Amino acid sequence: MFVNRIRIRVEFGDCDPAEIVFYANYFRWFDQCTSALFRAAGLALPQLFKTHGVVGIPLVEARVRFITPSRYGDELVAESCVTEWKKSSFVISHKLLRDGELAVEGSETHVWAAAHPTEDHRLKSVPLPVEVVRRLSSTNKRPKRKG
Repeated sequence: MFVNRIRIRVEFGDCDPAEIVFYANYFRWFDQCTSALFRAAGLALPQLFKTHGVVGIPLVEARVRFITPSRYGDELVAESCVTEWKKSSFVISHKLLRDGELAVEGSETHVWAAAHPTEDHRLKSVPLPVEVVRRLSSTNKRPKRKG
């Protein structure tokens, strides 16, 4: 499976009065990780939506499990990948590690959505393009370093 990793630095403004990350920031970071996952697979979201005539990938479900708190100054490594494919929806799983230990894990279900053909202000799920599934399902191929 295609796995992408990004680093997240916990800033002072990410924390609540108890000096730990305010829970809603994890969902903001999950969104950041999703965009980074698509980019890393060569699928820039704005162009992808335009090419396939879709409005976007709205979020229809989100789950999170907090294992250990993160604090100001922590550096997290976020690992994201698609763990489930359906006809028009998919699940992205996120793991946030601090010092190599799992701190938070979550998942988001997104739907590949186009404008509804007959009802304004509504969306309609449409089948995922084969190319999108293929790119986000392939094994990461990273060049080997010399030396």
